[in-house]
Amino acid sequence: MVSLLRTIRNARRVGLREWWRQLNYIGDAKSGKYIGSDQFGNRYFENRNGEEEVPGRHRWVDFAQHDFNATQVPPEWHSWIHHIRKEPPTNDSVVQNLSPPWKAPYIENLTGTRGAYKSYNTVVPKINAWDPKVKARA
Repeated sequence: MVSLLRTIRNARRVGLREWWRQLNYIGDAKSGKYIGSDQFGNRYFENRNGEEEVPGRHRWVDFAQHDFNATQVPPEWHSWIHHIRKEPPTNDSVVQNLSPPWKAPYIENLTGTRGAYKSYNTVVPKINAWDPKVKARA
């Protein structure tokens, strides 16, 4: 019954359209404070109301893409969601001043997609297919 009341309460807070989208995408109706977004367009939320959320599940990400996976969450937001860092990257001065030495932007893992890395094979095959040689008849 508590779950039903929580679902109805969150539907009233976020509106029917957002509530229906959340049920289809994340399987739960959540309402919370908007914290920030990343370069992929993902939005991050937090609900500090302890009586409504299961402990440890009060921070969540709303993915921008329909086909999403966990590698679309950058490391700085991952550390905030999993309580490694207390402050979100938008408020954490350490994360804002941190830049990787190679200056490469973060990209998601593309394994299993068309953009996956495929190495170039330079090794001569050990087994060659049989190619029959046919001599002309006299």
